Amino acid sequence: MLDTAKEEFSMKKTYIYIAVVAVIVLGGVGVYFAMNHKSNNNSTNSMDMSNSSNDSSSKAVETDTVSIQNFAFNPVNISVKAGTKVTWTNKDSAPHTVTETDDKTGPSSGNLNNSDSYSFTFTKPGIYHYSCSVHPNMTGTVTVN
Repeated sequence: MLDTAKEEFSMKKTYIYIAVVAVIVLGGVGVYFAMNHKSNNNSTNSMDMSNSSNDSSSKAVETDTVSIQNFAFNPVNISVKAGTKVTWTNKDSAPHTVTETDDKTGPSSGNLNNSDSYSFTFTKPGIYHYSCSVHPNMTGTVTVN
């Protein structure tokens, strides 16, 4: 009788373990799809803007500030005049970096935690590509005129 109770308890533990793992895996899949959802409409919510702007053909926005939010640089492509200081601010709970990726003298922030900012002054005209070294799928471009 005692062995049967132990077996039943062991089976219940196994089912609970499987259920917990399923919830964790399915939750992670849901987060992945939510973060990587590409909208087919022209709405301007932050999810759509951060993902649709990963298209390298997106027109550069004239600004000197970039937010880091929802695991994306926003705006992704910016345009500034030579001598402009650009500031990135991390609005995510995860740490991110702003790191040039094409061997030019470009930004190199180190880790930015939530609410941290980093500034870099672009002195020479050109196109500067950068990414987050923690999350390499996060990319951006600064065009300096």
